[in-house]
Amino acid sequence: MKAYSNDLRAKIIEAVESNEYSQAEVAENFRVSKSFVEKLLIRWRNTGSSKALPHGGGKKRVLKEHQEIIRQAVEKQADISLAELSECVEKATGASSDKSMMSRELKILKLERKKRYSTTVSKIVRE
Repeated sequence: MKAYSNDLRAKIIEAVESNEYSQAEVAENFRVSKSFVEKLLIRWRNTGSSKALPHGGGKKRVLKEHQEIIRQAVEKQADISLAELSECVEKATGASSDKSMMSRELKILKLERKKRYSTTVSKIVRE
């Protein structure tokens, strides 16, 4: 979700500080939540700024530093399973991962694993 514009934030502060409307009325008029208005006013009064804070980031990729090892393992054995790949990386680096994490990392690295199907041919002859 994107941050509210600085223009909207300024209008909300101006409306509340004019003392003509309550915080609930301002929230309803500008179609924002009352908690947003409250937090905006607290920030405005404490810091003098109404600008949005920068995005917090998110989780860091655990396997990002080990992408070369992953590439080499997939290149060496194209039909390696996710569990085997996770185990290979853990042995080499000590970084543990599960199958879903490894799958996401392979997508990010745009690596495809070629699966070999080693099943025997059916002996049933169709007429």
